[in-house]
Amino acid sequence: MDILKIFGFFTPRNRRDFLPSSNSIHQNLVNNGTTNRQDGILISFFGFFRRRFRSGDKIDGGSRTDEEQKVYCWLYALAQSEKDLVFEYVRSTERGLSFTEAEKRLKEYGPNVPLEYTSSNWWQLLWNAFFHPFNIILIVLSVLSYITCDNPNGCIMLTLVFISVSLRFYQEYSSSKAAMKLSEFVRCPVKVQRCAGRFVQNEIIVQVDQRDVVPGDIVIFEPGDLFPGDVRLLSSKQLVVSQSSLTGESWATEKTAEVREEQSTPLLDLRNICFMGTNVVSGSGTGLVVATGSKTYMSTIFANIGKQKLPNDFEEGIRTISYVLILVMLLVVAIIIFADFFASHDLSRSILFGISVACALTPQMLPLIVNTSLSKGALAMARDRCVVKSLSAIRAMGSMDILCIDKTGTLTMNQAVMVNHLDSWGSTKEKVLHFAFLNSYFKTDQKYPLDDAILAYVYTNGYRFQPSKWRKMDEIPFDFIRRRVTVLLEKRSNSKNSQVIDRYMVTKGALEEVMKVCSFVEHVDRDYIRTFSNEDHQRILNVVEQLSNEGLRVIGVAAKSVQMIESGQSMDNEDIVEADMVFLGLISFFNPPKDSAKQALLQLAERGVKAKVLTGDSLSLAIKICKEVGIRTTHVTTGPDLELLSQHAFHETVKSATVLARLTPSQKLRVVQSLQTVDNHIVGFLGDGINDALALDAANVGISVDSGASVAKDLADIILLEKDLNVLVAGVEQGRLTLGNTMKYIKMSVIANVGSVLSIMIATIFLLYEPLTPKQLLVQNFLYSMGQIAIPWDKLEEDYVKTPQRWSVKGLPMFILWNGPVCTLCDMATLMFILFYHYAHDEKDMTFFRTAWFVEGLLMQALIYHLIRTEKIPFIQEVASWPVLCSTVLISAVAIAIPYTVIGDVMGFVKLPLSYFVFLVVLFIAYFTVGQIVKRLYILVYKNWL
Repeated sequence: MDILKIFGFFTPRNRRDFLPSSNSIHQNLVNNGTTNRQDGILISFFGFFRRRFRSGDKIDGGSRTDEEQKVYCWLYALAQSEKDLVFEYVRSTERGLSFTEAEKRLKEYGPNVPLEYTSSNWWQLLWNAFFHPFNIILIVLSVLSYITCDNPNGCIMLTLVFISVSLRFYQEYSSSKAAMKLSEFVRCPVKVQRCAGRFVQNEIIVQVDQRDVVPGDIVIFEPGDLFPGDVRLLSSKQLVVSQSSLTGESWATEKTAEVREEQSTPLLDLRNICFMGTNVVSGSGTGLVVATGSKTYMSTIFANIGKQKLPNDFEEGIRTISYVLILVMLLVVAIIIFADFFASHDLSRSILFGISVACALTPQMLPLIVNTSLSKGALAMARDRCVVKSLSAIRAMGSMDILCIDKTGTLTMNQAVMVNHLDSWGSTKEKVLHFAFLNSYFKTDQKYPLDDAILAYVYTNGYRFQPSKWRKMDEIPFDFIRRRVTVLLEKRSNSKNSQVIDRYMVTKGALEEVMKVCSFVEHVDRDYIRTFSNEDHQRILNVVEQLSNEGLRVIGVAAKSVQMIESGQSMDNEDIVEADMVFLGLISFFNPPKDSAKQALLQLAERGVKAKVLTGDSLSLAIKICKEVGIRTTHVTTGPDLELLSQHAFHETVKSATVLARLTPSQKLRVVQSLQTVDNHIVGFLGDGINDALALDAANVGISVDSGASVAKDLADIILLEKDLNVLVAGVEQGRLTLGNTMKYIKMSVIANVGSVLSIMIATIFLLYEPLTPKQLLVQNFLYSMGQIAIPWDKLEEDYVKTPQRWSVKGLPMFILWNGPVCTLCDMATLMFILFYHYAHDEKDMTFFRTAWFVEGLLMQALIYHLIRTEKIPFIQEVASWPVLCSTVLISAVAIAIPYTVIGDVMGFVKLPLSYFVFLVVLFIAYFTVGQIVKRLYILVYKNWL
């Protein structure tokens, strides 16, 4: 059963205590942190925090919400208490709850149901795509255009809004359908011990739905069962539990009821507490449910899903620009309407002209350019086997400067590779490999990855163990209780006088389980066998510890010679057959990194993206992997160490550490938030488990994989269909390309529009008539907007792509103040040339003036992009992409040709003399010269351009 698909995320229901308020013991445990001494047990919660408050600073690494703190206090109290006291705390008995009491508690606490995190509906995606500041501005202006009977202009603006909204909605909706939805909570039957009887209470075992389990219930569990809540163990038999849903660790954890824990033990290492969301791998036992629903450890730490995202810098910047443009629009349009009315005394005409100017001031193509750029990036990433659920995540990837990686399955190949074969003294011995090979070769049960690794090692290294000379007689298959497999083998050899039959029983499996059945140990070098002593046991553990510190996994190998198997004797009695074995040695394995991981991380580093590993695995294993893939391991730390740090020390440690191991889900969240808030980084997080969900939700870019947990995929912004980090390199480049082209358009359009509108305002006041009619102004604006459609297909300079790029709205006003006047200066030069060279002074010459102004304005707006798009000299040092060049040539040709066409006659244009075009050539050369000088001065002062 896939537990990752069973548990959704939990959000608190109504705030309740774990148990009724009448339970004073529970209140003391949670609120005061102490118990009554007369119980014979002193459980001091202050001792747990004394070492955390050694310094005078506020603790940050171990800081928790009130709800989390209550859970911690409650579980630590139960872990330290005797079983009889635990029953008293939970107000239950060794017989279990009665049916009446269970029903009462079910009404009080509610169903034991984790609440799902729900993804956005289609109408929410549509609303998000529609509710853009510039979309609202365009809609308002289109309504005003319809009111003033300017239907073509209103239709154009509504069309732009429709295309922009449709692009974004289609991409995000189709991506959300491509991503698997969060699995519904599965109703699992749970074995519960209840007591019943009117006069004599008897224990009975019943199956209840998981929704109906309440605190105080005694549950019985076996291999494959899920824990329906947080459970204090009452009894256990060789119990092994998988906590990968919480910790991310690939290895299972042994649990036992026969222990009282210390306050210094990390919560997830408590051996007598099992947590909701974890499952039984092997063994069996009983446990007392101490918390259900929203009061479990798992649900408490996931209560803030959806509340962790920081505001999007780009969206905030766009919103700020929109407000500024609205204020400028109101001011400038009011002045223009007043000046025009003063000259024409026609209010409706003046208002229509004012609306046209407002349309010219608005970057109408911004939503379309942004969404086209994002959709283009999403399609490019789709070709690299990615599903982009949130288009804005592509832009965020362009700003990302730190990538946090959950090591499990991301950096590694998820397949074991055999490393060495050692005897109990740590020396390489071929005999250990020989018997391990025979065990893996002849076992008929399912071949596990470790068996494949052993066989591959033997074949690739040229060993010739001649399995054809052996014959398998019997087998005891692997199971999750014994955690070992045994085969009985026979080998016939000929001596001088007779045939010799050698029979061996070979066992391979979990080291602890193999050592349990060993009574002897072999010294291979000296060729003798001696009794397995405590000294041998400790020496083997020391060797294993050293191997574990190197990030290796270890299994044990044992064998014994069996001279005679009586006819009909069965191997069903495992305890007798698997006994008095001779311990031979160890086989070590390693989960190697992917071949592409090192190259991808190097490419990310070259692009300014630093990698940090945030994992629930052990520190030694994480360090081993990181060294293999080239991540520096000079600064490392663990979750338990972080809990002891002050606020300042916590942030400094997170800043410098590249490997953070044994992290809980909430600690991963705090690490991400520390990087975002204290150091102002844009953080991406790559993870695939439930334990990564909080960090995925909080990160600026959440990245998961197709094989990950459903919850992780629901919260992720990008889903990788293949676990290949090279896809992220391409994603970073696409993000920077998208952000760069968007920034080009925003800065270019704001400068061009503001400069043009200021020129129109000055010309209106100076000439006392409209420099362009509303129709001419709208056509000019429409043609200019159409010319910008090619911007998403523009290219960027290599230097821009190599470094993370951040949106900063603070620099935009200064950018406008430096570059805007250059546009206005050119317009004023055109105004002076027309007035004094062509003598267009009065209204008789309005037609000529408007034609000349229309052509100059459209050419200026078509060419200004090339000056803004690069730090270098346009057309000489840097040339735009061919779609942009074609667009510029086309719009320029249209601008020059319109006065000579029928459309020009309809628009009220006249033919322009050749001398005017000569002037325009000189004007634009001067514009590019002055603009380039201003650009270099701006870069010299502010150290950047886009």
